[in-house]
Amino acid sequence: MSLQSERDTVAAVATPPGIGGVGIVRISGPAAPEIARAILGHLPKARYACFCHFRNIKGETLDQGLALYFPSPQSFTGEHVLELHGHGGPVVLDRLLQAALALGARVARPGEFSERAFLNGKLDLAQAEAVADLIESSSIEAARAALRSLEGVFSRRVLAITEQLIGLRLHIEAALDFPEEEIDFLADEKLLNRTQRLTAQIEALRAATFQGQLLHDGMTVVLAGRPNAGKSSLLNALAQRDSAIVSPIPGTTRDVLRERIQIDGLPLHVLDTAGLRDSTDTIESEGVRRAHEAMQCADRVLLLVDDCEEEEGAVRMLLAQLPDSARVTLVRNKIDRSGRPPGLVETAPGSTEIAISVLDGRGLDVLRAHLKQCMGFQASGEGTFSARRRHLEAIERADAHVKAAQTQLEAQHGELAAEELRRAQLALDEITGKFTSDDLLGRIFSSFCIGK
Repeated sequence: MSLQSERDTVAAVATPPGIGGVGIVRISGPAAPEIARAILGHLPKARYACFCHFRNIKGETLDQGLALYFPSPQSFTGEHVLELHGHGGPVVLDRLLQAALALGARVARPGEFSERAFLNGKLDLAQAEAVADLIESSSIEAARAALRSLEGVFSRRVLAITEQLIGLRLHIEAALDFPEEEIDFLADEKLLNRTQRLTAQIEALRAATFQGQLLHDGMTVVLAGRPNAGKSSLLNALAQRDSAIVSPIPGTTRDVLRERIQIDGLPLHVLDTAGLRDSTDTIESEGVRRAHEAMQCADRVLLLVDDCEEEEGAVRMLLAQLPDSARVTLVRNKIDRSGRPPGLVETAPGSTEIAISVLDGRGLDVLRAHLKQCMGFQASGEGTFSARRRHLEAIERADAHVKAAQTQLEAQHGELAAEELRRAQLALDEITGKFTSDDLLGRIFSSFCIGK
């Protein structure tokens, strides 16, 4: 992969498809200076915007605009980079891209510019992922967290713990070289204290990474219930716009309707589903099947019931129909008619009921707070950074290995303790990319947009 990066010159349109005032074609690789001379007639001064006419290999003028040249290694990718800022029409940009390809470049793969930045040491892997997170951020909080990861906040915390792991491991391995002193050394209480402090730091990093992952992945909430319980009305209230059709006719919602919103920075993927009832209508029955399928994968199911019509026995029967794996909150809607006060009640350990009125808004703030509490989400602070599920899994593995190392130290098994610390170090190295597989890199960068 790195050899290909050294050999090839790649090009892509770096701006989104469509029509706009400005569009950018980005070129990176050893042939970028020659391509600049052919298209512009000269090599622009490094890091200065230059107004130029853009021409193809036949000398035909394609567009005019600004050209920027960044010589290696002072560029995003660490290679020679040329950017052509022309007019943002798809035909114009495609002609500019074709001109670069005719001069020896090839079309860049999704994420290949960021991949080259990683391979050339301009970014570590966590920072490269933060580039995509910043582009895709769905809230101000998520954008701030992604920017902090891009600036290295997350990576520095990981590296600080890794350095302590290495130091502890070196001390243990040094003791193994002196068998007559090994037992006394391994029994040293200071060594065990260092391991305990390291565990505490990893657990603190895990908590912060969990918050970062929530900002990135968000929470999936499924709205379920019988027809006319108010599911679509609740979706519109949470989204603060008319996303779903609201009608007194039962069975209006047939398919799963998805809406992406956010609560205090927490991204929510809200799914409005078909009303749960037996039906001879083939389409409606398929909608009910999809509703059950969505509930199995949800972080939280909000089961809406009409507080005026549903008897307790009917509510229990409805709850019994839900998937066993579903994490359910019972939402009693239409309290504006039933007279029940709004609020949250813990009916049993792990069982929650919330009384709301979608019509007048009472109880909705309680519901929003409950959703955040379910995920353990806290409003982002200055130390919050963006993270992904793979980061959290790596930290959890490192935590398990360090705790195992502590157990081996207590048993005075030095070699086994050193091996557990080595595995913990490798787990953390996966986050920054010091240790990782080509398959993992391929999966990560293939999810990026083209041109980044």
